[in-house]
Amino acid sequence: MSYKSDIEIAREANKLPIQEIGAKLNIPSADLLPFGHDKAKVSAEFIKAQRGKEDGKLILVTAINPTPAGEGKTTTTVGLGDGLNKIGKKAAVCIREASLGPCFGMKGGAAGGGYAQVVPMEEMNLHFTGDFHAITSAHNLLSAMIDNHIYWGNELRIDQRRVVWRRVVDMNDRALRDIVTSLGGVSNGFPRQAGFDITVASEVMAILCLALDMEDLQKRLGDIIVAYRRDRTPVYARDIKADGAMAVLLQQAMQPNLVQTLENNPAFVHGGPFANIAHGCNSVIATTTALKLADYVVTEAGFGADLGAEKFLNIKCRKAGIAPSVVVLVATVRAMKMNGGVAKADLGAENVAAVQDGCPNLGRHIENLKSFGVPVVVAINHFVTDTDAEVQAVKDFVAEQGAEAILSKHWEFGSEGSAELATRVAQIADADVASFAPIYPDDMPLFEKMETIAKRIYRADEVLADSKIRNQLKQWEEQGYGNLPICMAKTQYSFSTDPALRGAPTGHSVPVREVRLAAGAGFIVAVCGDIMTMPGLPRKPSAEAIMLNDEGQIDGLF
Repeated sequence: MSYKSDIEIAREANKLPIQEIGAKLNIPSADLLPFGHDKAKVSAEFIKAQRGKEDGKLILVTAINPTPAGEGKTTTTVGLGDGLNKIGKKAAVCIREASLGPCFGMKGGAAGGGYAQVVPMEEMNLHFTGDFHAITSAHNLLSAMIDNHIYWGNELRIDQRRVVWRRVVDMNDRALRDIVTSLGGVSNGFPRQAGFDITVASEVMAILCLALDMEDLQKRLGDIIVAYRRDRTPVYARDIKADGAMAVLLQQAMQPNLVQTLENNPAFVHGGPFANIAHGCNSVIATTTALKLADYVVTEAGFGADLGAEKFLNIKCRKAGIAPSVVVLVATVRAMKMNGGVAKADLGAENVAAVQDGCPNLGRHIENLKSFGVPVVVAINHFVTDTDAEVQAVKDFVAEQGAEAILSKHWEFGSEGSAELATRVAQIADADVASFAPIYPDDMPLFEKMETIAKRIYRADEVLADSKIRNQLKQWEEQGYGNLPICMAKTQYSFSTDPALRGAPTGHSVPVREVRLAAGAGFIVAVCGDIMTMPGLPRKPSAEAIMLNDEGQIDGLF
């Protein structure tokens, strides 16, 4: 049997005008700022008017550690949202926007797959409504104003050796990781060492995704620490007088984007921090708005549950005052076999023993999620090569962990394939059995928070950090930042910091090579192992195969 490609399915979508999608959530047409016929931003005035209304049930979708075999977290998120609507529930989906870096690098698109997609797929994976460009511009405006302030006399007495605000670009470009700026003479300023991160790692991205409204956004932008003086006192973005202009650039980007699934159900797509180098969740304003408008909101957190879900639960839920009613943990038979030692080329052959050998990674994630006080359902994202015996092996293992696994065929059949999963998830959400709590308190010392994550989530023996890092953390505590949560920047491929160490390793160490204070976003970033906040392109980037065909359509993007 032959199957259509994701892009073929997306191009055949029978999309409704975006006003009709908004009507499903009782959003008046006047409160939608349309971008063409199939996407729109929801007005700030409408969002503000929803305050005080009762929230729907929040459903978090996460996954095992990613493998080249594929897991399908976004596909499952979309399929579950469609499934809930199929069984008569009023549900909305909340996912992140795609970054150009991985689209032209190696990851591909971020809009789901098969018959569980959000559309317009091509536009979502490229410029969309311009949010990322606005974030990049606001971030780099601040960079320009810092250097300009130094050039014109440096009234704030910034120590040029201690400018901590790096520039950003939404592309994988390793050549920009470490650079020297202002070469070429007196008229170009004072030379200094600098660098670029990818836009999704920008503190401005994190701020936009955590801010409650425009007022909160501008305050957080002003709280960004951009540099230090010789006496080590901080210089803030508000000292540079950049926060107002940055807020102007972000005013439209702050409004959530409304689009639709292939089955014409509402989907909010807003914000896009990566989970390996940032906090990995779509915007608070999109999620909280959806909770006021729908009875069930299905949202995802990036990469494996050790990264995205941990940050969703410890950072986003803490900041936004929200809590999931149930967590759906996505796994595939193929990924279990790969964790069990099977090469990618051999995944098509039945191998129940390898499935069983690979299941400890799944078990570790189940145990971790339960420690937050939330019920867990495992969604087995079906591949056509899966055998009944392999699927049963996963179900048996999950049952031994005190959870339930349900086979879902949303990729192949859309909502018809996810109805069973949706029914069970809704039952658990409606039962109100969750007793959610973060795994560490606000007042725990910063280094102990890192140790708590490393030991309880990663099962590491220790966190390795030199005296410079430990002293920096103590200094931030003395400055009043000790109550902030921790955002671990770590490889997504393993519980450890070694991307090749699959399964459920124990006895390893977590080396922290750098810490960054994101005072505006409201967390401390711990950069672990060899992870880079500016990725590079692979040997053969996806961009080599992306082009316009004779019909003017985009080929090779997915």
